[in-house]
Parts: sequence; structure tokens; C-alpha cells
Amino acid sequence: MIDPQISEWISQILRWIHVITAIAWIGSSFYFIHLDLSLKKREGLPEGVGGEAWQVHGGGFYNMRKYLVAPPELPKELTWFKWESYSTWISGFFLIVWVYYLQADLYTIDPAVRALAPWQAPAIGLGGIAVSWLVYEGLCRSPLGKSGLVLGIVLFAYILLAAFAFTQVFNGRAAFLHTGAMIATWMSASVFFVIIPNQKKVVSTLLAGGSPDPRLGHEAKLRSTHNNYLTLPVIFLMLSNHYPLAWSSRYAVGIIGLILIAGAVIRHFFNSQHAGKGSPWWTWGIAAASVALAIWLSIVGKPGSETTANAAAAAEPAAAFEEATLAIQSRCSMCHAAEPVWDGIPIAPKGVRLDTPEEIARHAELIRIQSVLTHAMPPNNITEMTLDERKAVATWLASRESGAR
Repeated sequence: MIDPQISEWISQILRWIHVITAIAWIGSSFYFIHLDLSLKKREGLPEGVGGEAWQVHGGGFYNMRKYLVAPPELPKELTWFKWESYSTWISGFFLIVWVYYLQADLYTIDPAVRALAPWQAPAIGLGGIAVSWLVYEGLCRSPLGKSGLVLGIVLFAYILLAAFAFTQVFNGRAAFLHTGAMIATWMSASVFFVIIPNQKKVVSTLLAGGSPDPRLGHEAKLRSTHNNYLTLPVIFLMLSNHYPLAWSSRYAVGIIGLILIAGAVIRHFFNSQHAGKGSPWWTWGIAAASVALAIWLSIVGKPGSETTANAAAAAEPAAAFEEATLAIQSRCSMCHAAEPVWDGIPIAPKGVRLDTPEEIARHAELIRIQSVLTHAMPPNNITEMTLDERKAVATWLASRESGAR
């Protein structure tokens, strides 16, 4: 068995690599989308050039030109932007295996949702992601692919259906993450199976003296457009594991749908602006309304409603704190302590200690969010914290607020 401290370092290094590669992929993707949309057709451009753009950066000027198919003569050196995508997916794969599958009892399996065996979590997760790619690929190659709007609506519905399916087998945190991983797989697989192969076919045809099939460019452009509009929602879903108010709501699928809408209209704003087609400010209104509705759904749908409903705000503060401290120490301090005793946890998660009354009082607001409002902690209620114990904590927090007033 790997030493818990080494395991923790492996997790952090994998996450570090994943974030770095994701920044590189998203950065290059956003840059080329901006470049593609900002190209201008001018007189005197060589044949086959669809437009050019002048840019300045780092004290230098750059003249960028785009050939609609390919230049008459290919350069000796040609940079392929693909490894950013591949590295992001590969590092994400190892990260999800290390955290969500090898530690499935803490981060993926919730007996209250579905009592899965440890081997079933990766089988369902990876199997679902693989099947979703086949569905996505089939939809893109079907007649629906001829209409970007219709295909977009169908894919939106499919994402919500898949998210719902994940919520039926995993805890909310893992359901959100697997939905994000599913979309990210579509994005990276599109680069690997469609965009880069189509570009290579174009190059091979040119080298052979032929004329490339325009269909190859259309297919690649369709996938690139999907990647553009899905990037922001994927980032939200990947970051959400740190914020239980979203994924713990009973309206979690609706929240995912609203974030998809918000992310898509924000990208539409920038796409329109980069293309010189104006600034559709209405998109920010839709994005703000979508996020506001998502926040509202997270509040009204939080699982902690029954916990706080009867919290006695007028309870005796000292007695309430004593009862809450007993509940927290008995259910949380095996991990959140100076020396955790839970197997595989070398140090208190996020440095939060709950093994003394002073530390418990100091982290009152964090406890409220994680154990009263959302029931995110203990993870999957692995220590079997009872509803009465949560109510005791809620009563202490209510009495604490009452005393502050």
C-alpha cells in the first residue's frame, strides 16, 4: 500500500499537470478562435488566402494569414496544435482514476444513492464516458450534423440526460465531475479522431497534387465550434467539486443545464465581438439570469433544508455548542485532526482541524456549508452522522447567530 503522504503528493502533482495542460489547451483554442474570427479579407492577398490579421505582442508585430485549404507549397516546418489537448485528457484520466476510483468510497460511491462495489464505480464511469463518445460521434455524422442549431439542442438534451444518469449512481460531486469528463472527452476525442486526421488527409492530398475534399474542413470546423462553446461549462463542472452548494442540490441537473446556457452565450458574445459583428450585450443578461437561477435552485434544493427547519435560534448557546462539539468530534475529527486516524489521509483535508472546541468555533461557517446546508461532509456520510446530530450543529449555529445579534 502506498504511503498516504506519497499518495497525497501524487494527487497534487497530477492535478498540477492537469491544470497546466488545460491552460495550454484552452489558451491556444481561444487564441485561434479569436484569430479565425478577426481575419479580414484585403486586396493583394495571395490566392487561396481567406484573410489576414495584424497583431502586436511582446514588443513585436505579427502578420497572420489563413489559407482556406492549404498554401500552394507546404512549409518544411509545420506546428500541429494537438498535444495540449491530448495531455489534458491523459492527465485528467489519471487524476480521475487516482482520486475518484482508487478512493471511490470517499469521493464517488454514496450508499444512500447506490450501494456500489468499488470496482463498479470505474466500470460505470469510464463505460458511460466511452458510450457517450459513440453517441456524440453518431449524432455529428448523422443528418443532424447539417444543422448546427438542431444538433446543439439535441446534444444539450443528451448532456442533461447523461448528467441525470450519473446522479442515479454516484454522489453529486462525482456526478458533476463525470459529466464534465464526458464533455471533455468529446472535445479531446474530436481533436484526435476528426480534426487532426482530417488535416493530415488534406496535407497528404496536397502532397500528391490533388484537391482536398472540402467536407474534411467542414467536419473539423463543426467539432471545433462545439469545443468552443463547451469549454466554459466544462471548467465550471471540473471546479464544482470544491463547492457543494451546486452538486448537492436536488436540482443539480437543472443547474448543469443553466451553466451550459450561460457558458454558451458568453462565448457567443466574444465570438461576435471578435468577428466584428457587434457586441450582443443581451447575452450577458441571459448569462446573469441563468447563473442567478442556478444559485436559487442550489438554495431551494439543498439537502440541508430539513436540518435547519427546526433549529432553535433561542437555544442556550453554551449547551448548544457542547452538543454540537460532541457530534462534530465524533463524526469528523478522525480526518480533521492534528493526526488523522482515517486510513489514507495523512493530514487534515484543506488544513481544517475540528478536534478541539476552539477549532470548531473558528470553522463555524465552513461547517454550516459542508454539514448543515449541504450534507457534503462527512463525504457520502461515511461516518454515519445522524440527522439529529446535524440538527444539533444547526441549533448551535442558530444560537450563535442569535447571540451575535
